[in-house]
Amino acid sequence: MPLTFVKEGESYSIKKVGGKGNTRQFLENLGFVAGAGVTVISAAAGNLIVDIKDSRVAIGRDMASRIMV
Repeated sequence: MPLTFVKEGESYSIKKVGGKGNTRQFLENLGFVAGAGVTVISAAAGNLIVDIKDSRVAIGRDMASRIMV
């Protein structure tokens, strides 16, 4: 399921990162790679704040929909 469907406070493992070229590379540079653990800290106004690799990252809902957990 896409990261956008995860409830706040739940932890999951990333299964796949979608998107094309630059989009996928951008997400991978932020730490969104297959096998990494991710926790949604909060979701507001279409944006997600997630904890990944001991860092908090804010991403838009469109980017989060490309991350499968």
